[in-house]
Amino acid sequence: MDVSSSQMILGLIIGVALLVILVLKTKIHAFIALIIAASITGIVGGMNPNDVVSTITSGFGSTLGSIGIVIGFGVMMGRLLEVSGAAEKLAYTLIKTLGKKKEEWAMAAAGYIVSIPIFVDSAFVILNPLVKALSSKTGKSVIGLGVALGVGLAATHHAVPPTPGPLGVAGIFGADIGMMIIAGLLFSIPIIIVGVMYAKWIGKKIYQLPAEDGEGFVRPDQHKVYEEFLVAVDEREKELPSLMKSIMPILLPIILIFFNTTFTALVESGVFTLNETVLSYIQFIGNPVIAVGLGLIVAIYTLARNANREETLDRMEDGIKTAGIILLVTGAGGAFGQVLRVSGTGDVIAEQIAQWSIPAILVPFFIATIVRLIQGSGTTAMITAASISAPIVASLDVNLVLAAQAAALGAMIFSYFNDSLFWVVNRMMGIKNVKEQIMVWSVPTTIAWFVALITLLIADFVVGMF
Repeated sequence: MDVSSSQMILGLIIGVALLVILVLKTKIHAFIALIIAASITGIVGGMNPNDVVSTITSGFGSTLGSIGIVIGFGVMMGRLLEVSGAAEKLAYTLIKTLGKKKEEWAMAAAGYIVSIPIFVDSAFVILNPLVKALSSKTGKSVIGLGVALGVGLAATHHAVPPTPGPLGVAGIFGADIGMMIIAGLLFSIPIIIVGVMYAKWIGKKIYQLPAEDGEGFVRPDQHKVYEEFLVAVDEREKELPSLMKSIMPILLPIILIFFNTTFTALVESGVFTLNETVLSYIQFIGNPVIAVGLGLIVAIYTLARNANREETLDRMEDGIKTAGIILLVTGAGGAFGQVLRVSGTGDVIAEQIAQWSIPAILVPFFIATIVRLIQGSGTTAMITAASISAPIVASLDVNLVLAAQAAALGAMIFSYFNDSLFWVVNRMMGIKNVKEQIMVWSVPTTIAWFVALITLLIADFVVGMF
C-alpha cells in the first residue's frame, strides 16, 4: 500500500474513531459529530480543505434530495395513524383474523404492519394497552405477548422504508426503494417466525400478568387456564376507523411503489412492451415521493375527517418535529459517505476487502453491528454503516439492495442500556431486574440479528447465481 493510500486509511480510522468518541463520550450531537468526522476524514486523507467543505454540502444535499421529502410525508402520516386509532384497529383485526390461542402471532403481525410508517418506540406504546388486555383475558404472559409485538415492530422498523432508517440507507446506497420495500418485507418474515418462537418460550419462563386493579403486574404461582379474548372489543371498535380507512394510507404507497418497480423492471428486461407515456405515469405515481404523499392525503381525508383544520395541521406538525433530527443525521451520513467517495478512500478499502475471504455483503452488516453496540441508536448505526460502506461496496460486485439491507439489519444486534427501545419495552411490561431485561429484549434482538445474517448470506448466494 503506497503512502497516499495509507493516508486515506488513516483519515478514515481517525474520522470513525472521533465519531464514536464524540457520540458516546461528549455532548456533541450525532449530526454535528458526523460533519466533524467527515471533515477530519477528508483533510487527514489528503483532500484540499475547500474541497472537503463543498463535498460535505453536496453529499448532504444529494442525500436529502432523494429521501428528505419521503421522510417528511412518512412521519406526518404516522402521526395521523397514531392519534386516529388506525394502528389499534389493525391490531384488533389481526387478532380476530388469526383466531384464539394465536395472540403472539397476531401481535407480531400487528407490529410487522404498524411499524412501517410509525416510529417503533411510539408504536410499542400505542399497542401496549392491547398487550395488557390480551394478557388479562387469556391468561397468557404479558412478557410473551409484548416480546412478540416488539420483534414484529423491530423487524420492519429496521428493514422497510418509509421508516427513516432504511429509507436513509437506501438513499445513501442509491438502492431502488421499491425493491428495498419488497426485500425488507421478505427479510422480516423469518425474523418474526423465530422471534415468536422465542416469545412463547420467554412467556413461560417469565410468567407475568397485569394486576387486577390495573396497577402494576403480578406473578401467579400457577399459570392461568387460557380464556378466550372477551374484552369489549366491539364497543371499542365503534370508536375506531374502519379497517379500510386504517390500512389504506399504508397500503396505497406500497402498492404504487411496487407497481412502479415491477413494470419498470419488466419493460427494461423486454418481457413486454408498454407505451412510453403510460410507463412514465406509472413511474410518476410510483415514485416514493408521490406515493407516500398520496398515502398522506388519504390519511388526512379519511383518518382526520372528524378533526378541524387546525387540529389536523397540529397533528402533522407534531410528526414533523420528530423528523427534523432524522433528516439532519441522514444528510450528514450522506455527507460523510460523499467525502469517502471523493477522497478515493472507498476504492482503496474495496481493493483490500476484495482480497479478504468474507463475503462483501458482510462489510456494511458488521459495521452497523459495531456502531450499534457502541452507541445504541439503530438509525444512527444504519446511517453510519451506509456512509462508510457505500463507497466500498460500489467497487465490489454486490447487489445494492442487499447491501442496504445488510446495513439496516446489522443494526439489530443486542439492544441494551443505550437504546431507548430497550427501556420502553421493559418498562411497559414491568421488568426491573437487569438479567430479565436482557432476556426480554437484548436476547431476542440478537437472535433476530443472527437470523438476518443467515438470510442475507443465502440471498446474496442466490442473487450471485444469476
